[in-house]
Amino acid sequence: MTKTITKTSEGLIKNSVLLGAYLLVVWGFYRFLFQLPVEIEELLIKPIIWLVPVYFLVKKEKVGLASLGFTVKNFFPAIYLSLGLGILFAGGALFVNYLKYQGFDFNANIGSKFILFSLIISLVTAITEEATFRGYMFSRIWSATGNELLANLSTSFIWSVVHLPVTIFVWKLSFTATLVYLLLTLLFGIGSAFIYAKTKNITAAILLHVLWSWPIILFR
Repeated sequence: MTKTITKTSEGLIKNSVLLGAYLLVVWGFYRFLFQLPVEIEELLIKPIIWLVPVYFLVKKEKVGLASLGFTVKNFFPAIYLSLGLGILFAGGALFVNYLKYQGFDFNANIGSKFILFSLIISLVTAITEEATFRGYMFSRIWSATGNELLANLSTSFIWSVVHLPVTIFVWKLSFTATLVYLLLTLLFGIGSAFIYAKTKNITAAILLHVLWSWPIILFR
């Protein structure tokens, strides 16, 4: 059932499209121009570039963090769903690791950092990206159109494209590995939006993201 587009709905769609375009351009150029230590990028630069616009959009809409899914509602169902689906996505992440290094090389991801510090980086990244895409963009487009599938596919597509620059400028993956990574990233986005839609709790998407991006903790 298609929802009638109102002026408020148009505003939500417009804000989501502008946010997506902003990330594609600004984050893409950042990846092209800079390659700083991952700690600085993920703990400082990415939260600023990604979350500051989200903050001002939420403030403009006069809503709170609950509108991004930061709530205790359905907390445990969110945990169970993300753990179940996360195991599958962690397997996909291992496959990407194998393609990237022509074998399993987890030291390339951990480096000399403590495991706990690496987990903190992964968690901050997950919070930043999930609050932006699932918490804001997906929920707004879904609310505006009333079409969960449309909102899911559109935001998941943008989500995967945003991750293209890192495969080219930082990881320097082969063409085949890049396509595989983008496909798996797209599938992750679809799965993350799906469990967020079922739970209305961003915790599910955040935990799933950690399991997807850092399966080393499970398979070390």
